[in-house]
Order: sequence, then structure tokens, then C-alpha cells
Amino acid sequence: MYILGINSVYHESSACLLRDGVVLAAAEEERFNRVKHGKEARADNPDELPSAAIEFCLAAAGITLAEVDHVTVAADPEIIADVLRQGRPSPWNNREKQELFLGKLPDIPRRFTELGFTGEFHWVAHHTAHAASAYFASTFDDAAVLVIDALGDDAFSTRFYRAEGTKLECVQSVRYPASIGYLWELVSVYLGFGVYDAAKVMGLAAYGDPKRFAAAFDQLAWTTPDGGFDMATDVLRFADILYYPPSADTSGLVAALGVEPRTGELEQVHQDVAAALQEKTNELVLHMANHLQRTTGSTRLCLAGGVALNCVANQIAFEHSDFAELYVQPAAHDGGLSVGAALHVWNHVLGQSRSPEMPHAYWGPSFSDAEIAAELAKHPSLVVTSPPDFAAAVADLLVEGNVIGLFQGAMELGPRALGNRSIIGDPRARAMRETLNHKVKHREYFRPLAPSVLAEHVADWFTVAKPTTAADYMLMAYPANPAKHPDMGAVLHVDNTCRIQAVHQSTNPTFHRIITEFHTRTGVPMVLNTSFNDQEPIICTPADAITTYQKTEIDYLAIGPYLVTKPPTP
Repeated sequence: MYILGINSVYHESSACLLRDGVVLAAAEEERFNRVKHGKEARADNPDELPSAAIEFCLAAAGITLAEVDHVTVAADPEIIADVLRQGRPSPWNNREKQELFLGKLPDIPRRFTELGFTGEFHWVAHHTAHAASAYFASTFDDAAVLVIDALGDDAFSTRFYRAEGTKLECVQSVRYPASIGYLWELVSVYLGFGVYDAAKVMGLAAYGDPKRFAAAFDQLAWTTPDGGFDMATDVLRFADILYYPPSADTSGLVAALGVEPRTGELEQVHQDVAAALQEKTNELVLHMANHLQRTTGSTRLCLAGGVALNCVANQIAFEHSDFAELYVQPAAHDGGLSVGAALHVWNHVLGQSRSPEMPHAYWGPSFSDAEIAAELAKHPSLVVTSPPDFAAAVADLLVEGNVIGLFQGAMELGPRALGNRSIIGDPRARAMRETLNHKVKHREYFRPLAPSVLAEHVADWFTVAKPTTAADYMLMAYPANPAKHPDMGAVLHVDNTCRIQAVHQSTNPTFHRIITEFHTRTGVPMVLNTSFNDQEPIICTPADAITTYQKTEIDYLAIGPYLVTKPPTP
């Protein structure tokens, strides 16, 4: 049985294909069409399907859409219509846009029928799909599930679930306009970034003092006795946030903080605002995790929703609560909704035997050596070699201080590059971080770079109170062992923590071998790892890799079995 899951309604468009309940392929549309987030989040385009991602998934199975038994989309028009009828807030800040959006949704199943689909169509509510993407992808047979993002179909921003077997039950909700996701978007704009730049704010937060604006944020957001939270929504005015062009009404923040929005250089005050936001988020998420643990009695926690990409809050919520195990969906943002919608239909709707875990995030396109060679042949000026020991050759180049674009195997699902579409470097010298941020990635000084660490050495280099697979996906931030600081200058954040990727030989043998060879030469069991891109979506194809390599100051391209260098400058 084939189930095709789709996310197209807001942003991070994606597709996922299950075969008999097992993930066969999954990818985000942005990697194919090279448009960030797949498409603009507008009221008039929820029916814009992730066509390339769908085509990839079907090709991976060798089938056509006519052979798919079920198609499911992460949205629920009935819930959305009910929100509209009741006049409750929605993602669209006027009734005309709300009606336009709702009227476009029926076009989605019609489009699939026109494309040859004859099976059964299912809608799965936004937050339900998030919850399913985490719980049904985990090894847990029961769990507490917490979904935190900006807003779901139903005018709620946060949902608490009890999960057991193949069933998910929502036990509590936090109603919009109280929304942690929107708070981060608002502060991102206030600090002079874009609506989608929460990751920048998270990186900046480590440079600030949260105490300076702690009292102000206490007036903006607070925990509630029922285990949830509330916000001063008349001050925050989330309804005025616009994605295109990015803008927001920040006058309430100005009044609360006593500081005008940033228009010039970053100053200490901006770092302190970011730090206070992170501290408030930690407080709210830990409060909800503790409440959910007491409510469900479960020792296992699953996290999803865009806020679950916050590795600092994840670490606090898990290590400071009574949960013993944690699973975070690698594509915790809306890109994972296609996975969740498909898994929900297989498990909860159809009641089939429980899906196996998703043991890794490598579900995207891969390319044969012949396909890679054919693409390289289109660029005769490039110097291409095939070293007899590829991993050893890459490690030697890293030790020499080279920056390497690494293109191997299947593309990762989710916003983190995990060794298959990565830029890697020597993690030891601080200068490598400056080189990558300024000369290669063209990003801000405060953006941290992650270490990919041999899983068997994580405990020697970092303080980990409770091991979790979330660390495999750069979804946990750990304090580094002080004795090891001199050997990790490029990956050590200003607060002496690292957002690590624990690399296992079983799930990525090539990357594990490269790091092992580097460890043999240096005694350091990690490499610096950042996404293979430059102000664009992470690369997908060999052509993307070559294009990005040629336009940046990356020294070598390690693609398939080949090492590639640029021609010498005359």
C-alpha cells in the first residue's frame, strides 16, 4: 500500500511516500525549485503543489500517481471554515484573505484527480500532522507529545497529546493569539531580521544578558496554572505580521522594552533582547513539558512544530524535566508535515500495524557515480581526481585547513545538513569559523557553526545528562568539556555550548569514516559542519553542488568518489 503525504498549504512545501507504512522517500520542494520555503506563504496559493518533490517520491518507488492508494494533505478545511464562521483569529489578518484561502483548498484534491489519482483522499489537521510526525517516527509505543509553533488550522498555537499504540489524543491546547512561534517572528523583525530568521535570533541570544529585559518579557508572556501560557496579545499584535515583504507592528515591543527597532548595527541591547526571549522560551517550554509529564504519566516526550527546532529550549525541556527519553522530528518545521500526515493515515486512520522508526533523515534524492561524472564532464575546467582512499584524502585536506563541500548519498530531510549536503572544515581554530561565516556563507558573526561528532566520543567532549537521538539531528545544545575547549575553537559558541550532530557508523558510514580519519590524524573526533549553500536553499543535485562550489571560496568539492578543485589562477 502506498500513501503519499503532502504539505502545501502554508510554507515549507514537501512530499513523503510510505510503502506499507515505511518511509520510502521524503523531500522539501525548495531543494528542487530553489525557492526558499518552496513558495511564498500567501492566501491565494495553498493549492500550489510540491510537484518536484511528488515526482521524486513517485520515481523512488517506480510508480505513478494512479498506483497510490491514499493521498493526504496536512490541513483540515472543516476546522478552518469553523474558525472563519466564529470570527476567530487566523493566519490571514482580514476576512477577504481568509475566504480566498478557504476557497482554494478544495482545488487540492481536484488537482490530484486531474493528475490521475483514483484512491482515497484525506485531510489531516496541521497540529495532528506535526504530532504524528514525531510520535509515529519514534520507537516509543506510548509518549507525551508537545507541538509548539505559530498557529494551526484551529486557532491554537500549541497542542498537548497523549499517544499510545496507533492512537493520538489531544488533551490540552493553548489558543492563539498566545503563540511562541509568532513571538519569535515578531522579535526577529524588531531586531532587524526577516520573519523567518528565528535561527539568527537564537544564535544572537548567547551573546546577551537575559536579566536586562527579563521583567519586560514577564509582562509579555507568562505561564498559567493549567500548564500552558498566555501573552499580552494586545501589545504584541501578531495579526500584523506580514511575510512578504517582511514587516510587523513592533510598537508594542518598543513600549514594553523602551528600545526602538534596530535599523543600524547590532548593539549589546539587541543581544540582550534576544537573550531574554530565549530565556522566556525556555521557561514556557519547560513549564509545559513538566505539566505534560504529570498529566500523561509518560516518561517519553516527543516534540514537533517549528519551535522544536530551538536546540536550547529542547535541552532545557528534556534535561530539566522528569522525562527519561526524547524524540524530536528532524523536520520539526512544516516541512515534516507531509511525513506526519502520511504516518497518521497509516497508523491512526487505517489502524495498520505500527510504523517502524525513522532511524535517520536521509530520505531525499541520491545520485550514482556515473550521474555525478556526467555532470562534472560539463565543466572541463575543473580538476577532477578519484583518490584510492576517499575518506583519508578528505581528512588530509581538512587537516591542511581547507574548506570542503561534501556531497554524498541521499539528501537530508529537514533544515539541518547532516553530512550529505554539507560544508565541512577543521573545528579546532577559531579562524575557520570566520572564514566560513564571512568568506563562504556570507552570514553574520554571531551565527554558530556545528560540530559533527563521532557518536562514540560525544560523552567525552560534552556534558550530556540524558542521551537522546535528537542529538543526531543538531536539535540539542550541550556544554562542551572545558578541557576540550582549546581543540574546538571554530565550533564552540560564545556560551561554550555546541549544537552537535552525533554521527553513527550505521546511518552514515561515509561521513563517519571521514571524521574517524580526521580523529586519527588530530585526536579530535569531530569536524565543523554547516549546510552546503550560500544564501539559498541547501543544494540538492550534483549541478547545484558544482554551481555553489564555483561561486564561493570553498577550496575542494568532495562529490561521490571524486575530489574536485578549481583551475589554478593564471
